[in-house]
Amino acid sequence: MSTTVERLAPFSNEPIKTYTDPADVAAMQAALASVKAGFGRTYPLLIDGERIETKHQIPSLNPANPAEAIGHVAAASREQANRAIEIAHERFQTWKNTSAEERANFLFKAAELARERRFHYNALMVYEVGKSWVEADADTAEAIDFMEFYAREALRYAGKHAVTPIPGEDNELRYIPLGAGVVIPPWNFAFAIMAGMTSAALVTGNTVVLKPSSDSAVIAAWFVDLLHEIGVPNGVVNFVPGNGSEIGDAIVEHPLTRFVSFTGSKEVGLRVNERAAKTAPGQKWIKRVVAEMGGKDSIVVAGDADIDAAVDGVAVSAFGFQGQKCSACSRAIVDASIYDEFVEKLKARVAKITVGDTSDKANWMGPVINERALKSISKYIETGKKEGRLICGGNRIGETGNFLEPTVIADVAPDAAIAQEEIFGPVLAVIKARDYDHALEIANNTEFGLTGAVYSKDERKLERAKEEFFVGNLYLNRKCTGALVGGNPFGGFNMSGTDSKAGGSDYLLLFLQAKAISKKL
Repeated sequence: MSTTVERLAPFSNEPIKTYTDPADVAAMQAALASVKAGFGRTYPLLIDGERIETKHQIPSLNPANPAEAIGHVAAASREQANRAIEIAHERFQTWKNTSAEERANFLFKAAELARERRFHYNALMVYEVGKSWVEADADTAEAIDFMEFYAREALRYAGKHAVTPIPGEDNELRYIPLGAGVVIPPWNFAFAIMAGMTSAALVTGNTVVLKPSSDSAVIAAWFVDLLHEIGVPNGVVNFVPGNGSEIGDAIVEHPLTRFVSFTGSKEVGLRVNERAAKTAPGQKWIKRVVAEMGGKDSIVVAGDADIDAAVDGVAVSAFGFQGQKCSACSRAIVDASIYDEFVEKLKARVAKITVGDTSDKANWMGPVINERALKSISKYIETGKKEGRLICGGNRIGETGNFLEPTVIADVAPDAAIAQEEIFGPVLAVIKARDYDHALEIANNTEFGLTGAVYSKDERKLERAKEEFFVGNLYLNRKCTGALVGGNPFGGFNMSGTDSKAGGSDYLLLFLQAKAISKKL
């Protein structure tokens, strides 16, 4: 772990392993065996460096085999969660004075350790959230990218910033941290988003109370342990899993909470925003909320598109990681002139998708996250059968895991429930558009605005999409998932959140405030 600021190379994305190298396959198989041997461990709270066991624990279950507990994670009480906020506030008084170089070096060291242990992180995500081998490695690579990118960005913000010269004055602009904050990450990008949100707050001089999703709390525990292993001081990052109804509102509403960084559903995000907006007795600030919420993402296929490329892009975007991405394609909007051909080719492409336990490399699609999600998605499928024409899928697979077939429903009306509501599962609605004008109109008819894509050979149509397709991340002639840190800053409009642009050059500003200083000469 010898990375130093003095010999810093420009940022570049971590390569994603595709497991064509036999050595990588062997390493992954060994990691899967090693992680499985550690199933059933308990993971305590961590507050101010103290590991605290609790009577109530949250089991993290393998969605491919819910009888298997990956681990048991301590559940914080309201009192313990409040104490974590108070500790984070106290430790902020010291942590804010550490240099940007020192904080950045912690992230560089963390990224280096994550590289060394990537197969174990990958294996844990295969088991804990049902990722395929490649999806898991992409998740780990993105976590590494966030740490590397944000460390460099923190150094940039700590540097000198140009201001307009004023005669007789020496002026400067500094960026300073906010305070103690709450980080509430999702389960779907169990390592990347959790580590990215935490490291962004940390490297800018803030302290953190991390409340992970109950479905992916073990990997969050691993990451917090890694941060302490490399020497991040006690109390700077505190680990407090727990039931949202028990501690979620409490830590958001606490008067010492300065900011809340949230990624998850629209419903919970709006509640976080509402609760954070209410000023508590003794509170000195307006809390800042960074929210990345849901999506109902469309891929528009114009009449002149490369149909085969569009079919592949739609299939990968819709069914990668079981459609459990806020960026996933859940609507294919297809020009009427090629609609029938597109649907037939899509049906054949989806038939090639293998579904099963992703600890087996051969399975491209795994289980949905839990039984509750399985039931919710299944209800949407039944609704979809009434709202359109079932092309393929629609069924549960087996009885022991949370497996669903990739499901395509065609002839869906633009205002149908399955065309408007976020399903967060392997269900795709195919909508027929009269022409390109109609397709763009449909693409903009939801309350969300996260990702979208257009397939067309006509540059004029692509230029129109740049102006008219109202999403935070627009992709042209490529799939609508797979944003890379640095190259594809990520965040959406409308009910998709605050357009936080994670992995972009302005993201760290969300965890900083500007201080102008003027000295008379």
